[in-house]
Amino acid sequence: MIIFGTRGYLYQLAVLTLVCGWCGNPAAHTLRKRVTKFTLFFVPLFPFSTKFATQCTFCGGEQQIPKEQADQLLAQHAASQQGNPYGQPQGQPGYAPNAQGRNPYQS
Repeated sequence: MIIFGTRGYLYQLAVLTLVCGWCGNPAAHTLRKRVTKFTLFFVPLFPFSTKFATQCTFCGGEQQIPKEQADQLLAQHAASQQGNPYGQPQGQPGYAPNAQGRNPYQS
């Protein structure tokens, strides 16, 4: 007996601030990637479906988007981060380097 099937995986790629197409509010949206993989004996072998969507955190409305638009939104998000993993640009309030010009929390 051969056991096969599919399994879905959901990845959250980014959290973006966009104007919602459903409710019209400027709110945070999660950019998600859903991958469906073929499984054999409960082992995922290869993906056969990949879909991208944004979901409004205010109203819960979800909109599927093409891969090209998802890549563009992800690139804009990465550019807005400016290499800072916490999203706060250096030189803004809350970031105070020590007298030597280094971050006191880095060794």
